[in-house]
Formats: sequence, C-alpha cells, structure tokens
Amino acid sequence: MSMQNARLVNEIRVASRLMVRELGFMNATLAATDYSPSAVHTLLEIDNQGAMTAAQLVHLLGLEKSSVSRMLGKLITAGEIEEVASKEDARFKTLQLTPQGQESVSRINQYGSQRVVEALHHLTPSQQHTVAAGLTNWAQALEACRKGTSTSQSDSIDIVSGYQPGMIGRISEMHASYYSSHYNFGCFFESKVAAGLAEFTGRLENPANRIWLAVQQGRIVGSVAIDGEDLGNNEAHLRWFILDDACRGSGIGRRLMSEAMAFCDSQAFAAVQLWTFSGLNAARRLYESFGFRLTKEWQGEQWGSEMLEQQFTRPQRHPESEKAR
Repeated sequence: MSMQNARLVNEIRVASRLMVRELGFMNATLAATDYSPSAVHTLLEIDNQGAMTAAQLVHLLGLEKSSVSRMLGKLITAGEIEEVASKEDARFKTLQLTPQGQESVSRINQYGSQRVVEALHHLTPSQQHTVAAGLTNWAQALEACRKGTSTSQSDSIDIVSGYQPGMIGRISEMHASYYSSHYNFGCFFESKVAAGLAEFTGRLENPANRIWLAVQQGRIVGSVAIDGEDLGNNEAHLRWFILDDACRGSGIGRRLMSEAMAFCDSQAFAAVQLWTFSGLNAARRLYESFGFRLTKEWQGEQWGSEMLEQQFTRPQRHPESEKAR
C-alpha cells in the first residue's frame, strides 16, 4: 500500500468511527427508541417492503439467523410486528408492522430526518450533494464487498428499448419470484403477467407502445413498459415495472422510469396511469418523485389475492408551464 493510499484509508476509517458515534450506534438503543440498532433497522425495512419473511431479513441485514430470530421474538412480544399466515399456505408466514409498529416507524423517520436536516445546515449546497452521492457510493461499495459483487453494477447495466429474445419469460419470472416471496402470489399472478405481456409484445410496432429493458451481461435484470393503446382517451398505461432483487437500490429503477416518462412526454399523452397495491412503499416513492399521485383505492382481487388496490395518475406535463415555475 502506497503512502497516499494509506492516508486515504486512515482518513476514511477516522470519518467512519466519528459517524458511527454521532449516529448513536455506540449506544444500546437507537433513534430515540428503546430498541437496538438491528431492531430499528428491522422495523424500517419491514415498513419499506410492506411485508417480509424472517429469511429475507437475515439476508438483508447480514445477521445470523439465530440473532434475527431472537430480535423478531422481542419485537413481536413488544407489539411492534406480527406474523401473518399466507392465505394459500398456512405454514408460510410473513412479518408486518402492527398499528403500534407503524407509529414507531413514523417517530423513527421523523427523528432521523430531523437529524439529517440539522446536519445539512452546516454544509453548502454543493457539499450536501457531494455527501449524498459519496455516502450512496460508499454504502454500495461496502455491500458489494459483503456480497462479493461488482461495485460498478449500475454502470455495467445497459437500458435497451424494444423486443429482446426471452423477455416475456424473464419478466414473468422476475414478477413471479418477487411477489411469491413477498406477497404469496401464485400461478394465477404469473399467468396473468405472462399472458398480458405476450399480448402487448404483439403490439410493439405501434409507435404509442414501448418497452425498456435493463440488461447486464446479456441477462435482463429490469423492465418497464408504456402501453399507449389499451386505456384509450389518449392515456398511457405504465406496466411491468420490475427489477431483479440484486439491482434494487442501484438506481436502475430510476433510469428505467426516466426513459418511460420522457417517452410519455414526447407522445403528449393526456395522462399516465398505473395500477398497483398498498405496501410497495419504495416503488410508491419513486412513482411520486416522477409526478404520480394516488387517485383511487379499493379492496380487490385482480392480483389473485384480496389486496388494497391503488391507482396512481400522472397528468400531462406542459413544458411551457414547467419553464415558468
């Protein structure tokens, strides 16, 4: 190791130790709660995902199964989370927040956001963006070390438009794998995705329809489509937005959405509609950052199980009015 690299390593280590202390990780509890750091992170991740299994938490938190099991037991006893049996298989259980847990997460988020806001006041706007980008890159690099993956994952993924061989099967597979693990969706859902996608693929030559694929080393790892025909009234339908689990949090979803929304604006659709269900919080935040707003909610079973279904709408963007703001 060169002298310059040694200084850089030491500087990062010193800053990391200071950050750990200032964020409160040296304390027995975290974020003005009575819970350990791992318990706080568990509550936040369950809120972010809507529902999770214990096995998924073990993988996400990077902790031993026995440690996670003990922690979950304490959170269940405290009334923060509950186990919910699958409607399809009572042996399969997921974890979700109780009303008390939702209140606890709200307080944690409020506390954390306030800490960040207060710290940002001590930085210039340029420094603020540098910190945000640097922390994101550093966190991803540390995760890559733990998982043994590439640190430049996002840069190695290309966004391509149009039909690609195998895309119907691969997109259906990603949907089935994710929603089976997280929401117990079965063959009805996978069949619905595959049939709809196959029908849409036959209409891709229409200029109002478009699909974008995230491709890494020849393998499809994400998708999103705009169907400009099926709704009528010059409205577009955002469909089949999905990412491979390994790509979540890498920025690929935002790249796909940027392509889709730029296409919608260029086509001057009167609005863009999407249908989803409650609990997909990370996706909802992404949708809202692109101008979508929740317009309808109802109990339904179009996904194969009874869910609180939702419709989000993004009105047509008017370039002139945007410039005037």
